[in-house]
Parts: sequence; C-alpha cells; structure tokens
Amino acid sequence: MDDNKETEGVIKYKLDFEQAPLPHPALALQLEAWRQRLCALGLIGGNDPARYDGLGFGNLSHRLETGSTNFIISGTQTGHLDKMEPEDYALVTLCDPASNTIRAQGKTAPSSEAMTHAAIYSAAPTAQAVIHVHSPEIWQQAESLGLATTNSNIAYGTTEMAEEFARLISSDFLDSNVISMGGHEDGIVSWGETLDEAGELMLQLASQAGLAERAK
Repeated sequence: MDDNKETEGVIKYKLDFEQAPLPHPALALQLEAWRQRLCALGLIGGNDPARYDGLGFGNLSHRLETGSTNFIISGTQTGHLDKMEPEDYALVTLCDPASNTIRAQGKTAPSSEAMTHAAIYSAAPTAQAVIHVHSPEIWQQAESLGLATTNSNIAYGTTEMAEEFARLISSDFLDSNVISMGGHEDGIVSWGETLDEAGELMLQLASQAGLAERAK
C-alpha cells in the first residue's frame, strides 16, 4: 500500500463499547439481505490482496425508528465475511462529534464510518438507512454521474467528514441522496427513507457505471 494512503478500516473515534447481545436482530437480518446484493457487485468485501491490502471495506446501517438517534451498523472489518449474523452488527447509542466519541453495544465493534452514518441521520431526519460502499468505477465517474463530492482534504471516519456530510446535505445544490467521498478513495454513500430506497440508489449507480454482479 502507498505509504501516503491511509490504512482502510481504522477506527478514529473514541469508542465506549459494551459487550452485549444485539437488540433488534431482525434489523440486522434486513441489512444482511442488502449486504449480500452489494457484495455480489464487489461494492462490499475484503480478503482481496489487490484491494486495500486485503482489508474489509463497505458498511451499512439502519436507524432503529423514525426520530431515534440509535442505529444498527455492520461491524468493523466484517466485509470479507460471506454471511453475517446479528452478532456481526453493533448498536450505536450515542455519537458525540464534539468529543469524537461513539457509544455502542453488541458482540462486534461498529464500523470505522459510524461517525459519518450518525451525521447523515442527524442532518437528514427522514433517512432510515445508510449504505457506504467502495467502487472505483462509480468514484472515478462521480462528476459525470452528477454526484456531490466531499472536500478531498477531509479523511474518512473523522468529525470533519461528519461535518462535511452535514454541510452538503443541508446545502441547496444537493439533488440526490448520494455523496462521493473525495478524500476517501472509492468511497460512495447513499441513504434513503427506507433501506430499499438507499439500496436501489446504489444499484442504479452501479448499473450506470457499468458494474455487473460477480460470481462467488
């Protein structure tokens, strides 16, 4: 890996984590159904030496209920798993950008991008699900696909990235629920009022970028 590039999947926030069974396992199963579809397109994965030194990439989350600040998110470095069970997901119960702290519970620590997911739920009150994938094909065509893009100087998993998402979501020029992460190579994020809406947005982009489902 290029020494100038950040290591993928590193948690940058302070984590207050409680080992406990995951509440609402049915939500994790809904997320897993969409995760399988995204894995088939190579948008979520891991254990590939040719991509990010084999580290896991991609994550997705679902708000517990409308108006709640709590959400279930895939665990850190789980992208390589063929199938994830509820214990591979975590429940985020607090996000405090001011202190760069995430509080969560489960059997697996939450994704390194949990701060960004929390920022989207805060800035977009109707959002119920968030999907973050890695796609060089979509990322490199972000401008031609008309995607809003975060500042290239802002790194993933930081409070600055969370603030950048909040800024873009509240801006007048954002015309879709998709943002390309300018400072996070290949990172693309979608969200929607339902998980299906967020997922279909990503599938549409994948199709426009020329991606086809990959055989496992």
